[in-house]
Amino acid sequence: MEDKIQWCIDKHKETNHYYDTYLPYEFHLRMVSKVAEDFINLIPDSNNGDASLRNDILLASYGHDLIEDTRVSFNDCKEKLGLVVANIIYAVSNEKGKNRAERANDKYYQGIRDTQGASFVKLCDRIANVQYSKMTGSKMFEMYKKENNHFIDSVLKPELRTAYLPIINYLSNLFL
Repeated sequence: MEDKIQWCIDKHKETNHYYDTYLPYEFHLRMVSKVAEDFINLIPDSNNGDASLRNDILLASYGHDLIEDTRVSFNDCKEKLGLVVANIIYAVSNEKGKNRAERANDKYYQGIRDTQGASFVKLCDRIANVQYSKMTGSKMFEMYKKENNHFIDSVLKPELRTAYLPIINYLSNLFL
């Protein structure tokens, strides 16, 4: 799995992609993966007891921005990371649009809700962004706070709300 994680990091490096204009993008990817690791117990093991879905979700936490921010396609992700991971990455990739509302529209959120693991990865991504914006005093913090209820309603199917309550509460408590 380490070689696949490094591939995700390298693809961001190859496009000179930074986080907050000066940090290597790896910083954000590691923040998201740390949140995913902290809450991965919310993802049930598969019926046969292997942790492959958990591993796929952890890998997708590193690759979640590949399609959106680098020169990597869905097929590249599928070939290198596997179909389940590629589907999650595709689902959490913003739509094309001129503004935030167009990029995160109903179709985008439906894709997240319909793809196993994507809601979890998107929640981890949001938590990392909120933590960073809170830590740096970014104006994005207030925007995330204002969006929070709509965001949670948009990314989660109702049947996941109870199972994901610990991660939902963690995100909501960041705004206190």
